[in-house]
Amino acid sequence: MTSPKKILLVDDSPTVLAMERMVLGRAGYALVSATNGQEALALARTERPDLVLMDVIMPQMNGFEACAALRASADTAALPVILVTTRSEPEHVEAGYEAGCNDYVTKPFNPAELLAKVAGLLGEGA
Repeated sequence: MTSPKKILLVDDSPTVLAMERMVLGRAGYALVSATNGQEALALARTERPDLVLMDVIMPQMNGFEACAALRASADTAALPVILVTTRSEPEHVEAGYEAGCNDYVTKPFNPAELLAKVAGLLGEGA
C-alpha cells in the first residue's frame, strides 16, 4: 500500500484552508497547513510535501516571495507549487510564473479544476 501524496496548504484565511481541506481531503491527500510564507518554508523543509498550494496575499511573506524562496533552496527547488489567489490580473499571473510557480488558480476556485491541476502536477493524470 502506498502512502497518500502530501500537500502543503498555505493561506491566511481559515475559510479557504477549510475549503481546500474538504476538497483535497476527500480526494485522499494527506494535508498539512501554514498561514504565511515563512511558516510554509519551514514546513516544506520538515514535512517534505509532494506539492504546495499557496495563497499570494499573506502577512509576513507573500506567496510570490515564498515561491521564489522555495525555488532558491536545493531542498525544495523541484517542489511543484500552485498559487491560489483572488489576483487574476495578467501582471499578477505573470509575477507568479516569474516567481517559479507551476500553475496558477484564481479564487473562488472550481474544485474539479483544482483537483485536475493537483493530479496533473503529481503525475496522477486523468
